[in-house]
Amino acid sequence: MPRAYHRERPSSPGRLRPPVGRPGLAAKLSLVVVCGIDPGLERTGYAVVRDERRRRHVVDAGIITSRPRQELARRLVEIGEGVRQVFSEHRPTVVAVEELFTHYRHPRTAVLMAHARGVILQAAAELGIAVRHFSATQVKKSLTGNGRAGKQQVQRAIAVTLGLAAPPEPADVADALAVALCALTRREQVGT
Repeated sequence: MPRAYHRERPSSPGRLRPPVGRPGLAAKLSLVVVCGIDPGLERTGYAVVRDERRRRHVVDAGIITSRPRQELARRLVEIGEGVRQVFSEHRPTVVAVEELFTHYRHPRTAVLMAHARGVILQAAAELGIAVRHFSATQVKKSLTGNGRAGKQQVQRAIAVTLGLAAPPEPADVADALAVALCALTRREQVGT
């Protein structure tokens, strides 16, 4: 069966340098792998960020897609298969997901997003991966110092933090990178 997703890389995905030295050294280093997820029914962005001694590198990033003409249940299966594949391939320590927000004029959007988010949370739970939830305000504040920052400001902060040549694209990947970096920043703040 073909992969349920395709990968679109950020503009400049950063560098991944494996630890050198004797076997098992990585376990002794402060190593965290976070998978940030931007849930969506049609396009779910993901970004795997590796943090070694506070040096952050993009390991993988892309989009998991579901076919719009499929029935809802089938689309959710496609999303679930895609995230399980990403989780299995990269074995994240933590999955970071942005909390749902919707405008009161679009309640149906929130319900559809909740379905996709639920499948993602289930996949993480089945694989025993810790999940952290962050509001959009928390994500923006952790990256820019301003909880009301605009998308461009957040994307610039991501590029600077990860040493990217340009702000990450598409937006789904940028949002996934943002929530992954938020999880790492919050982890440092609480010292865990």
